[in-house]
Amino acid sequence: MTALPENTLFEKGDVFVLFGELFGRGYATGLIDAAKAAGMAVIGITVGRRDDQGALRPLTDEELSEAEANLGGRIINVPLMAGFDMDAPAGGATPTDMLGGMTLDNWQEFKLDWAQVDRCREIGVARFTDALAQVMAQLGEMIPEGKNVFFAHTMAGGIPRAKAFLAIANRIYKGRGARHLSSQALLDSDLGKLILQNFDEVTANSFGHLLSQSAALRAQIEANGGQVRYTAYGYHGTRILIEGEYRWQTYTSYTQGYAKMRLEGFAQAAWVDGIKATVFNCPEIRTNSSDVFAGIELSLLPLLEAFRKEGGGDWVDGVWQQCQEMLKEGVPLETLLQTVQDYQCDPAMQPFYDFEAWPMANAADQVEKTVGTSQDIVGLHKNRKELVSDVLSHHVVDATGQLIFGEASAPAGPVLWLDHDLVARQLAAQKG
Repeated sequence: MTALPENTLFEKGDVFVLFGELFGRGYATGLIDAAKAAGMAVIGITVGRRDDQGALRPLTDEELSEAEANLGGRIINVPLMAGFDMDAPAGGATPTDMLGGMTLDNWQEFKLDWAQVDRCREIGVARFTDALAQVMAQLGEMIPEGKNVFFAHTMAGGIPRAKAFLAIANRIYKGRGARHLSSQALLDSDLGKLILQNFDEVTANSFGHLLSQSAALRAQIEANGGQVRYTAYGYHGTRILIEGEYRWQTYTSYTQGYAKMRLEGFAQAAWVDGIKATVFNCPEIRTNSSDVFAGIELSLLPLLEAFRKEGGGDWVDGVWQQCQEMLKEGVPLETLLQTVQDYQCDPAMQPFYDFEAWPMANAADQVEKTVGTSQDIVGLHKNRKELVSDVLSHHVVDATGQLIFGEASAPAGPVLWLDHDLVARQLAAQKG
């Protein structure tokens, strides 16, 4: 995206559908705020909860009330959990069960029964699509005639709850020196192949199911004079300021990248069929789920410089001052930003500025530089739990919500990038 968009379609009484349950901090909160500000009614779904035996169930009355209060809208209480890691034929082992014997010592050689995995995947997909049909039937009764509808897909993730995986992930995403593990080793293992399959179902294929199973409802809405839009959250690197120029860069290694590209593919195919579906590749932020990726905030910090490049003014000065006050006495904010610039320009990072090769596996020297720089920057703060990256994450969520909501009125294409230049310009226009 190169221009600030304006909402020219959605208005009071139109319907915003959050296709994914709202948990904690994340991009979706900014988009929901934009929809509410336009006067739209908000409808959500739930992924459900697991009972003591691991079976998926709807929300209890208390859970539903709490979830609806958190969302600020109504929730269709049909469990819509994507993925298949907890599915199995009656009496059979789930993929998560099958990983029970995996340890930190044997995970690279650990083998799965792929015929059983395939059966579990078929059952999981059938469960999801059956539940989605129920959701669509209820949704059809909740949309007033003649209203526009905005479907916001937010589903992502899919890592099985294997006991050994946290230790493996810590070595892949945070391990330095003797503790380093190659992310390619994960992808080459049966565990990695299972994770990639589950990522596809949760992050990408769920969007495909939404597009296909809402076809009848979409036709009905359009026949009644309304319009339908679909958005989804992608990640495919971001253009940030590096030595004064906006350059594409990425967090390495982003294992979900393959599923995110598949997500883009669903939007591209829908676009060919005349369906306004757009994947928005958003800048890096810190969230509950992204915190496993040590150093992901390094791509976020140069946004401070973009603020000044794209607008400046009192609001930007205020953000700089707020961030300065979070650092230790005698540490200027410029020191933090120079540390990030040195990292971005380090020889160890140069092979990873290859857009066509994305997503690339990590490398020992790259992880050393990424994790080491991340720890150095945390060390510049007064409080390790109150970081500059948290402040900037909040602003990115706000800006991307406004940008996506505005662009969805008349989207320019099926795959768009929200880079630091436009995020800064949006915030300057909004706050200035």
